Amino acid sequence: MLLNRLHHICFVKASHFSSSVVPSTNWEKLIREIGLIYERCKKYEAGEVATYIPQLRNADPKLWAISLMTIDGKTASWGESKQKFCLQSVSKPFTYAIVLNDLGDDHVHRFVGQEPSGRSFNDICLDKNKKPHNPMINSGAIVVTSMVKPEWTNYKRFDFILERMRCFASGNELTFDNTTFLSECETGHQNYAIAHYLKQNNCYPANDDLSNDDLMELLKLYFMHCSIQTDTEVLANMAATLANGGIDPINQDRVISTKAVQNTLSVMFSCGMYDNSGQMAFKVGLPAKSGVSGNMVLVIPNVMGISLYSPRLDVYGNTVRGVKFAEKLVDTFRLMTFSLPIF
Repeated sequence: MLLNRLHHICFVKASHFSSSVVPSTNWEKLIREIGLIYERCKKYEAGEVATYIPQLRNADPKLWAISLMTIDGKTASWGESKQKFCLQSVSKPFTYAIVLNDLGDDHVHRFVGQEPSGRSFNDICLDKNKKPHNPMINSGAIVVTSMVKPEWTNYKRFDFILERMRCFASGNELTFDNTTFLSECETGHQNYAIAHYLKQNNCYPANDDLSNDDLMELLKLYFMHCSIQTDTEVLANMAATLANGGIDPINQDRVISTKAVQNTLSVMFSCGMYDNSGQMAFKVGLPAKSGVSGNMVLVIPNVMGISLYSPRLDVYGNTVRGVKFAEKLVDTFRLMTFSLPIF
């Protein structure tokens, strides 16, 4: 009986989503259903465009785009899927995955925790072990960024991050928004305060060797990877690489280890949606990460990656339409991690 139930769960999810398992007619039905969810989410006009980063306030609040890619490379998009935006905090899981892959989780988590903070993403705070709570908030991401080839110059470090992220995207182009980068450098006072607070509390691996100039260079590197620019089509490809266990779905190249993917998705699940992560885990139950530019990634492991973009944000800094879409998606297809089949 138990094996039959497990088979039923796996079959239901696969038959809805895997284009390599079911006939194209079922795939077309799936796309129609997702298109209907996309249209229903257009009605949500609550929320405000981010203003604390000057360049982001220029975003058109009406924009709404979704793209997906399955682990066998099948794609679909709705809305303004070619519209460019900055990754902002959606760069964090990919930077974290890169560092995990290179240094291992034991080393990385000597300096950053794995727990939700329950605080705003840019709060100045540490956990009981005097570490940033997790890699998905600013303090944790700054520490993770400090681990990226620290012996290299900044331009080489950024080039390394950009090239590795392009591998997640199957070699597709990722660009850099210099205007957003400069606006963050000029107005990111909270992040400067966080960086110095981390230094004061010995949070960096090379803490004693970091001068004030080094901290400024570190913040520049952090702002740089947050200012990487893409669209929902390319970002869905990056999310699909995570869904595919670290293997690029198009070229079949291994980008990062299975272990790094597992840890990244675990932290996205518990901490990826700022201080609304608990509600997201409760209502959606899938790994996700949002950014204040209005973009969001959703990973359905072993199935697909989804990218969403809508600049209207809720009080937590998450895209309103993106969150509503995720909730409706899992309700429609019973995708939540703990969903049980209906008999």
